[in-house]
Amino acid sequence: MHKSRLFAVVAILTSGGIAVRATASDLPRPKENWKDMGVVETSASPHARLHAVPVRAVRMRDGFWLPRMEAARLRGIPRLLGLLEEHGVADNFRRISGRKQCERRGPYFTDSDLYKWMEAAAFVLQWKDDPAVREMLDKVIDEVVAIQNPDGYLNTYFVDERKDKRFSNLAAEHELYCAGHLFQAAVAHYRATGHSRLLGAALKYADYLTTVFGPGRIEQADGHPEVEMALVELYRTTGRKEYLDLAGFFLDLYRFAARTQIEGHAVRAAYLCCGGADYYMETGKQPYWEAADRMWQDMTGRKLYITGGIGATSHGEAFGAPFDLPNATSYAETCAGIASGMWNWRMLAATGQARFADEMERVLYNGFLSGVSLEGSEYFYVNPLESAGGHKRRPWYDCTCCPPNVLRMLASLPGYIYSTSREGLWVHLYDNNELTWRLEDGRGVRVVQETKYPWEGGVTLTIQPDSAAEFSVFVRIPGWCVEPKLRVNGQDIESPVTPGTYCHVRRSWTPGDRLELDLPMPVVVQTADPRVRANLGRVAITRGPLVYCFESVDNPGVNVLAAAVPVDAKGEVESRTAYRADLLGGVTVVSVEAVASDYEKTSGGLYRPTRAGGMPKVRRVHLHAIPYYAWCNRGDSQMVVWVPFMPKD
Repeated sequence: MHKSRLFAVVAILTSGGIAVRATASDLPRPKENWKDMGVVETSASPHARLHAVPVRAVRMRDGFWLPRMEAARLRGIPRLLGLLEEHGVADNFRRISGRKQCERRGPYFTDSDLYKWMEAAAFVLQWKDDPAVREMLDKVIDEVVAIQNPDGYLNTYFVDERKDKRFSNLAAEHELYCAGHLFQAAVAHYRATGHSRLLGAALKYADYLTTVFGPGRIEQADGHPEVEMALVELYRTTGRKEYLDLAGFFLDLYRFAARTQIEGHAVRAAYLCCGGADYYMETGKQPYWEAADRMWQDMTGRKLYITGGIGATSHGEAFGAPFDLPNATSYAETCAGIASGMWNWRMLAATGQARFADEMERVLYNGFLSGVSLEGSEYFYVNPLESAGGHKRRPWYDCTCCPPNVLRMLASLPGYIYSTSREGLWVHLYDNNELTWRLEDGRGVRVVQETKYPWEGGVTLTIQPDSAAEFSVFVRIPGWCVEPKLRVNGQDIESPVTPGTYCHVRRSWTPGDRLELDLPMPVVVQTADPRVRANLGRVAITRGPLVYCFESVDNPGVNVLAAAVPVDAKGEVESRTAYRADLLGGVTVVSVEAVASDYEKTSGGLYRPTRAGGMPKVRRVHLHAIPYYAWCNRGDSQMVVWVPFMPKD
C-alpha cells in the first residue's frame, strides 16, 4: 500500500460548525491483503458461510463467458468512456477542477455512471493486466480526485451555486447513491492494484459522511439505496466500524428489518436488500436476514420473470402487483437484473443454499445477458419477453446506468464461480476456467474446469491439491436438472445428487482426481402459475439454464406472434436440437413442431363470428428458437417467449 498517499487533510465539517483536523494517522488504513479480496469480501465476515475467492484467482479459458468478457474489455469499455467524454460526464469533473471551462451536462447523478465505468475497468485489471485499460482508468482517477473538497465531499452537481443544497433533497437527488458507486469503484481499484489514491479519496468522503449523518445529525436516507452495501465493503476493506454503523443507520431509516414484501423501484429495492444481507453477514442481526429472505421469497414466488428479470412496470421502474408479469410491456430493466444477481450472491454467501445460486444463474444467462449485444457495446435498458418490432440496443442512453453496470458485471464474473468454507471448496457456476487458490487450512489447490456448458451438460473438474488431503468439494446441482449424475474418477458417488442442492463430496483428494458431472439437457416445456394472467394458455421453452424465444428472422414467412405449439399428454413438444457454430456466436437451436395462423388470409373484420368463417387459417410449421439473450442482434424483428399451446392428439 502507498501510505504516503493517505496524506493529511484539514476537514471543515459543516455539521454544527465544528472544525476538525484529520491527520494521516486518523485516516482508516486499508488491509494489506488486497490481492486476496473478492468481489464481495466475506472472508472475515463472521456470519457468512461462504468466503470470497478473488477475481484474479480464476483464469477464464475459451468457453461461453470469456468472449463476452473480452468484448466488454476491448470494445465496451473504451467505447463507453468515449461516450462519457462526448456527453460531458468527464468534463463535469474538469469544470470543477478548472481544467476546462464548460457548463455542467447531464442529470444530477451522472457521476455514478463514470464511477461504474471505473469499477468495471478495475475489475478487468483484476484478471488481465491491460495497459490500455490501466491508462484510461488512471487518467479518470486523476480527474475525480482533483475535485475533492477539503472536507471530503465529492460531487460535481452540488458545487458553486448549489453547494448550499448538499443533502437537502436526498429523496430525489441521489447524492449518497453517487457516493456509494465511488466507494465501490475505489475498493475495486484498490483490490486490483494495491494503490490507495482513489481509495484515500473514498475514505475521506466516507469519514465526512459519518460526521454529517447519524442520530442527532441528518437523519435521512437516500432515495436510491446503494451506499449501504458500499459502506459495508469499505468496512471490510479497512475494519473501520463507523462505516458499518452508518450502513446500519441508513437501513434502519428504511425500516428494512420490518419489511415483508419486495416493492417499489426494482433496482433500488434489490440494492437495499444487498445492503441488508451485507449488514447481516457482519453483525448477525437476525431480523435483517429474515427481512431479506422474506423479500426474496416474495420476489421469486410472485414477481419474477422466467428470465430472472424483475420490475414489471415502466411506471416507477417498479415491481408490479403479485403475478402481474406482462410480456410485451415488461420493463425488466437491465440494472434490475444485475441488482438481483448481486443480491442472490450475497444470500448465497450467507447460507450456502443452492436456491440463490440457481436464481443467479437464471438471470446471468437470460435477463442480464440480453441487456448487451453480442459485439459488446450496445445495450438494452428494458428487456421485454415479447416484441412486435421496434426494439434496438443502443450504445448510449441519457440515463446511462445500464451500460457501465453491464460492463462491471461482465468484468467481475470470475469472482462468482467459486467460494471456500472451512469444509473445503464450493463450485457455483460452470464454464471453462482454471482456479489457483487455497483452502482455508492454507493448503494450495488448483482446479481445472472443462465443459461446453450451457450447450452441453457435461462438466469435468480436475482437482489438484498441493498434496493429498481430506477436504470437501460442494458441487451445485442446478434446480432445472433431472437425473443428474456425479462421478469421482469414473465411480458414482455415494452422496445423493439432488437437483437444487450442493452435492457434498468429502474424501481424501490426490492430485489429478476428477469429478465428472452429467447434467442432462432435454427441451423442457414450462408453464406459469395460473395467476400470471399474461401466460394463461401459453408455454415457454427452456433447455438447461437457457430460456428460448422465437424470433421472426429465424422463421421467415411465419408470424411468430400468431403461432401455437402442440403439447402432448406428458407435457412435451416434438423437438430437435442442433448446435450452430455459425449462428450468433455459436448457439444451440431448438426446433419445435407448431401451428401458424395466417391472419391475413382470414375473412371478416376486427371481430367476427366463428360460425361465419371467422376462424383463422392455420398450417403446420417448424419453428426455430434461439436463446433469449441473443435476440435482436440481426436487425429489427418480432420475438416471443411465451407462446399459445394446444393439446396434441
